[in-house]
Amino acid sequence: MPAAIEFPDISSILFEIDIGPVHFALHWYALAYIFGFVAGWFLVLRALRVPRLWPAQTPPLSRTEFEDLLTWLILGVILGGRLGYVLFYKPAYFLAHPVEIPMVWQGGMSFHGGFLGVVVAALLWGRRHGKPLLTLGDILAYATPPGLLFGRIANFVNAELWGRPTDMPWGVIFPGEAAQSCATVTAACARHPSQLYEAGLEGLLLGTLLIALVWGARAFRRPGLVMGLFFAGYGLSRFVVEFYRVADAQFTSPTNPEGNVLWILSMGQLLSLPMILVGLFFVLRARRA
Repeated sequence: MPAAIEFPDISSILFEIDIGPVHFALHWYALAYIFGFVAGWFLVLRALRVPRLWPAQTPPLSRTEFEDLLTWLILGVILGGRLGYVLFYKPAYFLAHPVEIPMVWQGGMSFHGGFLGVVVAALLWGRRHGKPLLTLGDILAYATPPGLLFGRIANFVNAELWGRPTDMPWGVIFPGEAAQSCATVTAACARHPSQLYEAGLEGLLLGTLLIALVWGARAFRRPGLVMGLFFAGYGLSRFVVEFYRVADAQFTSPTNPEGNVLWILSMGQLLSLPMILVGLFFVLRARRA
């Protein structure tokens, strides 16, 4: 058997406690959301304190305004993420079981849906308060990579969204019957840790790039540039990693084991292509301004 890494014995629940009749459990995934919002909040507040980073050397938001916007964004990412999962990935199932749509604690969130939810929330808030929309987009893009980093690490801890079988030495032997159902493997099946690939590309690498550009090249002074780089960077990262991820079960069949939706493209890749194009548009627009 080729070299591989045994999945560490990590529970998906950080801790749990009973308080009277109420059972409370803190999952790593919930903690990832909390850490992501806190990290994004810290990055933006720090930048808002430095006038030289912004157009006309004037920060576009006060701390109070940003925290008000953050409330809208939290609602947008939760509602959009859930509805995106329902519409993009399991419409037939939820049409038959509509009562389960709001049950987010059972799992099932779509990044692309959450992204759209955040965009709608930011547009509504920005128009209501008369704020520059491109600059708002830059702020949100700058704050997002930490959430992606922590979220993908939580996916790994939960042993979900793993990749395709591999004989590379960093392949991980994930637990569970589904993870071990590899048609071409008779022994333990090692898979690409695609969650960590995404954490590294979408979270760590993209986040580091945006921080360097904001503080080193003052990218906020070109409205739309940070947002465009985020769109293009996330879309490209997700597009590449999709080649190593296992397709969602609802798209696979005996005649389509790869789960392709259009030609050789998965649903994740189809949803990422518009992000790449939109991102390139905003980058070119910002550079010409």
